[in-house]
Amino acid sequence: MQKKQANNVVIKNKRARFEYHLMDTYVAGIQLGGTEIKSIRASKASILEAFCVIENDEVFIRNMHIAEYSNASFYQHKPKADRKLLLNRREITKLKKGLETKGFTIVPLRLFINEKGLAKLEIALAQGKKLFDKRQSLKEKDDKRAMDRVKKEFKT
Repeated sequence: MQKKQANNVVIKNKRARFEYHLMDTYVAGIQLGGTEIKSIRASKASILEAFCVIENDEVFIRNMHIAEYSNASFYQHKPKADRKLLLNRREITKLKKGLETKGFTIVPLRLFINEKGLAKLEIALAQGKKLFDKRQSLKEKDDKRAMDRVKKEFKT
């Protein structure tokens, strides 16, 4: 019996943690076509400029770029089409209530392939940071890096 190889595709949105305070996170499935999943498995996708919206009690991700699959025939998907996220009703109502609060949005954090081979998207209800919050984040990051350097010097 052969073991299924683990697919290590993880596409991250590194700017999200810098730009937003993350409140609640959810893992959602994505409704994709055949060539879209093949491009994601080849790591040919980007969620850097993507965001989520709720329309008719359904959650969609907009502006997510999935490159066209090079080995496909005449049928290709649209690279920046809206894609439906698969969440249950309770999660959608929580997100809806969160969006009613001023300054909140839904941002994608990472796109990955799970153990079963399905594409999943981790999203978060987030609030935008102010400029001084971003400066504080940079300061904490620099301080942590300096502490790690000092610890490394004392170990050797």
